[in-house]
Amino acid sequence: MQTVTLPWLEVDSSILLSLKNSTDESAYKMKLYTAIVLYQKRQLSLGKSAQFVGMDRLSFIDVLRSEGIAIFDYSDREMSKLWVILAIILIIK
Repeated sequence: MQTVTLPWLEVDSSILLSLKNSTDESAYKMKLYTAIVLYQKRQLSLGKSAQFVGMDRLSFIDVLRSEGIAIFDYSDREMSKLWVILAIILIIK
């Protein structure tokens, strides 16, 4: 796997002091929360989001659960389509 280093993120030291974390811990949390948001916005899959933060899928699912974030978050329209597909499958059987 080839990695790319993105330009350094500048953060005012007062913000890090407010977070009450070490620089490494703050950097990790920023990466984790970025992965979560990218997953929620459907810009990265669950697996790629987990990979982004250096976790396996189950660990990332556990983080989502602990943050109260739905793993499957379908819109009403998507759920309607799924119910139609399920009904068709049940009728065919």
